[in-house]
Amino acid sequence: MTATFALWLLTLSMGASILGGVLGMASGIFIVPALVTFTNLDLRSAIVASIISVIACSCGSAAPFLRERLTNVRIAIVLEVATTTGALTGVFLMGIVPVGTLYILFSAILLLSARQMVTRRIERPASIETAATRWPALDGRYPDRERGQEVHYRIDRLGLALGLMYGAGLISALLGIGSGVLKIPAMDSALRLPIKVSSATSNFMIGVTAAASGAAYLARGLVRPAIIGPVALGSVAGAAVGAWLLIRLPAARLRLLFAAVLILLAVQMGLAGFGVRFGGSG
Repeated sequence: MTATFALWLLTLSMGASILGGVLGMASGIFIVPALVTFTNLDLRSAIVASIISVIACSCGSAAPFLRERLTNVRIAIVLEVATTTGALTGVFLMGIVPVGTLYILFSAILLLSARQMVTRRIERPASIETAATRWPALDGRYPDRERGQEVHYRIDRLGLALGLMYGAGLISALLGIGSGVLKIPAMDSALRLPIKVSSATSNFMIGVTAAASGAAYLARGLVRPAIIGPVALGSVAGAAVGAWLLIRLPAARLRLLFAAVLILLAVQMGLAGFGVRFGGSG
């Protein structure tokens, strides 16, 4: 592998990780299409490199999010149980549900999520001392740079959130993509978390899930350091930039950006359901 090709891999992964970091999504949903489309890598190599890069991306952006107190680690651990259970169910169902049907279903879910993200709703900041909540141990607060004050938020409808997370993990396993694109709308609609908290918490959860997959690929001898090295380095740099942007972007713009990405992915998934693929990926 030439130095030019390694630099190209680093550039592609960095761009994808910036977008993924800002949105709190697994960068693999952008890295895999980018590597397959703009390089001569086969799909399997791109997927393995993407899984490792997701771990690097999550680790790279975890520190700024935790330092800014955007990540709710307690709710992440609770929701991760449902996501992992859904993923295991998806593994058992793999090969039963037609792939075309799954793509169309996923496209519909993305469109509904995009609609939810752009629908204006009233945030429910409340004082921790006066809030009546069923899950006080999961409540939190974070400093809002835009408002110049701390925002308190409450956790409610946890059962609905766990159900949505189970579905996110199931669909993620069936389609082989990161579930961050479903986790954030789920946390936004069910738990009504602030968008920045949803993105940061989703990023934390993605890294935990990807670590298990990365270990499985390593055990099978599918990890190629010459490819993964530049991709992982680019992911770390991109994740840091994405985290910096997330902390400073206004929540309204972040919500619109996320909705635009959801719509683009919905179109791509819908076309894939009818056999139209981009970049020659199968």
